[in-house]
Amino acid sequence: MPVSGEAAASKPAADPATDERFMQLALALGRRGLGNTWPNPAVGAIVVKDGIILGRGWTQPGGRPHAETEALKQAGRAARGATLYATLEPCSHHGKTSPCTDAIIRAGIVRVVSALDDPNPEVAGQGLAKLRERGIVVESGPGAEAARRAHVGHITRMTAKRPHVMLKLAVSADGKAGAAGRRPVAITGPAARERVFQMRAMSDAILVGIGTVLSDDPALTCRLPGMMGRSPVRVLLDARLRVPLATGVVATANETPTWIFGSAGASAMAEQVLRTKGVEVIRAEADEGRINLPQLLKVLAERGITRLMVEGGPTVAAAFVKAGLVDEAVLFRAPAPIGRDGIDALDRLPLTALTDKLQLVETEAVGSDTLERYERM
Repeated sequence: MPVSGEAAASKPAADPATDERFMQLALALGRRGLGNTWPNPAVGAIVVKDGIILGRGWTQPGGRPHAETEALKQAGRAARGATLYATLEPCSHHGKTSPCTDAIIRAGIVRVVSALDDPNPEVAGQGLAKLRERGIVVESGPGAEAARRAHVGHITRMTAKRPHVMLKLAVSADGKAGAAGRRPVAITGPAARERVFQMRAMSDAILVGIGTVLSDDPALTCRLPGMMGRSPVRVLLDARLRVPLATGVVATANETPTWIFGSAGASAMAEQVLRTKGVEVIRAEADEGRINLPQLLKVLAERGITRLMVEGGPTVAAAFVKAGLVDEAVLFRAPAPIGRDGIDALDRLPLTALTDKLQLVETEAVGSDTLERYERM
């Protein structure tokens, strides 16, 4: 039923500066869930009345409970007559949980401020429309630009049917990513490595090629105190299913989800052995022995992945660049060179093939290294 006349008369007035301030807080709360809520977006929400925050919430691991219901639960009966701020339009459809719009209406909220409309076809303005029908004041837009960045994975999955792709590269002063003979070499310092662990924790999945596994045997986890549980799904491109069983990604597959993409013609026996180790093998199309990247991204999106971090090596990185599938790039530039015999950061491509197609949006010193972040123009 519509809100009462008494509640309608006491609806809080809009103040752009106040709305922006509270929305920034909601965005900060929502970012706590990045990499941990897929297939759902990492939403933040707060309940405010008379300038006092009554409840805070963010999307919980696995995507539920939702941020709005968490904030309303914390506010309790005090939520009646209050304003709810949400970084994304509240859902209005029945999924594995009841619609957030129903919870908002039951709680007696009189005003809802949403940063963005939800591009999910099951929502797509219907949530805000339902609230308006019940007499709730609805406003959209405060914090929209920051919200687009926070929800870029969800937006890309809904609109492009693939995850948002972020390519991370560590490059020497002369643009190299490895020593001669593809020997691994430490390029960046400890501060940069810690930042990479943080980036992994905020990603749904991390992807490398078989070459990186064979040369580096990386763990691909989030090795920060108390953060191992935030390690992303590990995705390995291995068309021939030749990854050794002793490598870290296979040996720890029961601890950290590991998906290996192999071609249709790869050994069935190799697949069976990998499955006994806890690895999930996914068959995909392969072009000249390389996994078809558009199909790969489609499969990942169907499995709920919204934010994909591509972390190596030069061959895989170059393949994503050539295919035009890089939405964001983070380059850690080290101050020291490797030398002419080093391996280029992008196989058979100049680094400008990446940087010239994207826009530099941020530069930051990270220890002795420099972080450059690029986005699609």
